[in-house]
Amino acid sequence: MTAVTDDHNETGNEAVAGTPNGAVHEKAGSAAEGAGAAGGKEAGDRWDDGLIARRAEPRSDAPDPDDAEPAEDEPGHRGGAASGEGHLPIGGAYGGPLRDRLNALRELLGLSQTRLDGRTLAEAGRVLDEAAARQRLSSRHTVVAIAGATGSGKSTLFNALAGVRIAETGLRRPTTSAPIACTWSDGAAGLLDRLAIPGRLRRRPLAGGDGDEQLHGLVLIDLPDHDSALVQHREQVDRVLALVDAVIWVVDPEKYADAALHERYLRPLAGHAEITFVVLNQIDRLPGEAADQVLDDLRRLLDEDGMALGEHGEPGARVLPLSALTGEGVGELREMIGEFVQGREAAALRLSADVDAAAAKLRPVYVAEGRTGLGERARDDFSARLADAIGATAAGEAAEREWRRNASRACGTPWLRLWRWYERKRMPGAALEPRATPVEEEPTARQRVEQAVRTVAGEASRGLPAPWAQAVREAAVRGAQGLPEALDELATREAAATSGRPQRPAWWPAAVLAQASMTLLQIFGGLWLVGQIVGVLEPGLIPPVLVMLAGIVGGPLVEWACAAAAKGPARRYGQDVRRALQEAAAGCGRAKVLDPISAELMRYREVREQYATVSGTTRPGAGHGRVRTRIG
Repeated sequence: MTAVTDDHNETGNEAVAGTPNGAVHEKAGSAAEGAGAAGGKEAGDRWDDGLIARRAEPRSDAPDPDDAEPAEDEPGHRGGAASGEGHLPIGGAYGGPLRDRLNALRELLGLSQTRLDGRTLAEAGRVLDEAAARQRLSSRHTVVAIAGATGSGKSTLFNALAGVRIAETGLRRPTTSAPIACTWSDGAAGLLDRLAIPGRLRRRPLAGGDGDEQLHGLVLIDLPDHDSALVQHREQVDRVLALVDAVIWVVDPEKYADAALHERYLRPLAGHAEITFVVLNQIDRLPGEAADQVLDDLRRLLDEDGMALGEHGEPGARVLPLSALTGEGVGELREMIGEFVQGREAAALRLSADVDAAAAKLRPVYVAEGRTGLGERARDDFSARLADAIGATAAGEAAEREWRRNASRACGTPWLRLWRWYERKRMPGAALEPRATPVEEEPTARQRVEQAVRTVAGEASRGLPAPWAQAVREAAVRGAQGLPEALDELATREAAATSGRPQRPAWWPAAVLAQASMTLLQIFGGLWLVGQIVGVLEPGLIPPVLVMLAGIVGGPLVEWACAAAAKGPARRYGQDVRRALQEAAAGCGRAKVLDPISAELMRYREVREQYATVSGTTRPGAGHGRVRTRIG
């Protein structure tokens, strides 16, 4: 089998490095595959050089219709991620919780676009794009990348798994300069196009066949060194690792604790443990029990990285020692990879881990600290502040006093009313009580309204993540524009509605009649006494005096009784006036400030519920404060 030369690798590196992520190399792939097909015919349906794959002949045992894909040479078939043909809605090809999480993530981004900046949502958007791109491609294939440091032996392991020398090995560093792919079955062209691997760097495992049936559906990628001195190599590693379904990390006894590996890759990808294999290569170089000691130390480092280990049947990273050079442990790895590939869950596991990582990054902007929302107490306090700003209490007290004055005037004795009239004539304004300063003339009314708005906005935004707290405050400020003027107009309108004579109680006519009777008694007694004095009537001092005393004493008694009886109605009337102003002020504040705040809190509750689904929380708000909102 002919090996790929360094010149070929360098050329492939230039081709890949100059190609955008996900670009489709249809022409290159078709030309290479065509050449392979031609070579195969000339050689009697055999591989011409073992390097360029040819398309397998149709088999009688065709796959199930559910697993069928368009053939690579069918018109209109495009394997690239940019193709939109046959595209299903996001999550359509995924089942169960993953589909729900993808749908929730899409809704979450839609609800958050006007509240969060694009950089915050960039990673979540990338996950959705990759989910859609991977969904359009083969679900019968699993893409596994082999990654490692310089000299770790990953290319040797790549060749050992393929059963034939495909990748260049040797002392020259870096040996692998461009990703090389080996596929165990047809139909993976779209996946390789997505990885931007040209056709000339796509291989098949064994000459003359598909190789091990256990690995049917495997697409194995040999990556450049992640610690290469060339920036292009490191960029290619990062690009491909973001697109593959699983990764095999190859470490050697000398560099297994390399900080670059653990801090740059293993620790950030700790959540992807279920799609991670960690292979300790070159154990043939370790004498005695040294291999077990190094392996135990490697497990310890992985545990410190936060990567769960798949021990005792638990899900997590698979760790095993082997020697790609001698073949020790390679069979166990092949069996492990075969079970992994045949499960056909790698793409969903990778995507689920990506969603977990995106949700973890979004947690600070969606999860509140403690209980959040706007309670009834804060609403009532805001309404009370607005009512004070327009003088509702003072207006109610003034209305009560006015009601009592009207009662006193209507039920008072004529002589007392004449005296008050004389006082008003002698000193105009002396008998009048000072009027309250109109609200619009109070210099602190506007400041009190602004303070009330700031207070309720601070209460509503308390505990919310910074973007949503800012949105709540901005909604309150927008609603507060023109609020003082609206309250002034409202107060004027309510004052005009209550400026007429207040309603009188049912006993009012009887009190007026009683006071008139007392006045008539006084007049009758006085006339009776005058008639006796002038001799018109028979003398008798006691009867007319008693009549006059009855009227004189009865008038003040009636006035006092009416004043006492008027306290209750006057107080209720003042309370009605105050309540009317309070309700009007509360309605105005609710429409302009509280409703916009409640709308923002409701929006946050929606995104919080969506985030709970994205993050896998069974109950939205579990472990965190629920948002308490009430619109209206």
